[in-house]
Amino acid sequence: MKKLIPNFITLLNLFCGCIAAVFAVHGVFEMVALFVFLGIVFDYFDGFAARLLNVKSELGLQLDSLADMVTSGVVPGLVMYKLLDMSFSGSWGVSLFGEASDNFLLSGLHISSFVPLLGFVVTLASGYRLAKFNIDENQTDSFIGLPTPANTLLIISFPLILMYHNNDILNAIILNHWFLIGLSFLSAFLLNCSLPLFALKFKNWGFKDNSIRYIFLILCIILLATLKYIAVPTIIILYILISVASKLGDKKS
Repeated sequence: MKKLIPNFITLLNLFCGCIAAVFAVHGVFEMVALFVFLGIVFDYFDGFAARLLNVKSELGLQLDSLADMVTSGVVPGLVMYKLLDMSFSGSWGVSLFGEASDNFLLSGLHISSFVPLLGFVVTLASGYRLAKFNIDENQTDSFIGLPTPANTLLIISFPLILMYHNNDILNAIILNHWFLIGLSFLSAFLLNCSLPLFALKFKNWGFKDNSIRYIFLILCIILLATLKYIAVPTIIILYILISVASKLGDKKS
């Protein structure tokens, strides 16, 4: 019976991803963020439960990736699609609060109808990354490329920045379709590049073995408390920089 517990937690991740996808379609980004966050929490604890109960299995590994494909693959693609759609329709103030712009259906067959579909580059790149991860034995204690949950948090932070910071300069940047297209392809690159990144997996609670993780988490708390949603892109950049610096430090030593 205990071997079913991690898989049940994984299914909760998948369920949260399905709900987040529904909210993403309707442009209710606050709820998207809530259910994505819950899904990522379940995604962390299914592996923790499997290790704790010593019931890791091939089924659990495959199920985990399938759940991540929805929560951290389909959902960020939908969010990017909606942002691109809003950048062309100019209806972000309406769409952010739950009314779809229907730009794709009503605007006729021209470029602004199809460019938002480039947002699904994120979904394609996430699927490719997850498939690679399943057959890669070198990513047990660290990651190669940006993990899909981190990438998802990055993308869903942008509509929240629009909603809660309401800064004209930030709004102009985020709703610039060239910025969003560039972000989509940058996201695809980061997901599948050969960049080594540390994982937030604690084998013990000692500071010596986990100093980089503790320092990173403390910085995350400080940034979130001071910058709010703008902290999320900052944290992702910090995560990459700390990982690169740590790798360079290991090579020198």
